[in-house]
Amino acid sequence: MKVTKKQLATLAKNIKLVIFDVDGVLTDGRIILDNEGNEFKAFHVRDGHGIKMLIRAGVKVALITGRQSKVVARRAKELGITEVFQKCYDKREAYKRIKKKFSLRDNEIAYVGDDIVDLPLMKSVGLSFAVADSSYEVRSHATEVTKNPGGKCAVREVTDLILKAKGLWNRIIDGYLKN
Repeated sequence: MKVTKKQLATLAKNIKLVIFDVDGVLTDGRIILDNEGNEFKAFHVRDGHGIKMLIRAGVKVALITGRQSKVVARRAKELGITEVFQKCYDKREAYKRIKKKFSLRDNEIAYVGDDIVDLPLMKSVGLSFAVADSSYEVRSHATEVTKNPGGKCAVREVTDLILKAKGLWNRIIDGYLKN
């Protein structure tokens, strides 16, 4: 579903919750394992700052991922994300729980994904994003495709777009300039 910039801004203005996939969205999709059983993921600091700005602005944030990882739990805690669903093979169940918990409608929720497992949620929400290096099927079903790939400030594109659409961006910038 492709929309104009004006329609995109209107959709983004209504968003009260943003749900992110993890691998391929918050990271570049690579999972590094060592011989000791440790798992490594790289997260971009500007993506994290964008998430923190969303949370400070009153927009709720959740993570739904198909894998289980201590690294994800740690990163979520660092960012102040309390709604974290791991090992979700069918992400729709977690989506229903979050939606009910916060009494939200689909059009008040945005989702950011990268692979075909994300399609059911992308079809459910009011605003869906695919990161630039997503599979073709995901990009073709997204409301908007980011310019940047997963793990490389795609999340920040989404957070900035939503904050600007909600009319919060200048206040955020002014807050940093006053310090």
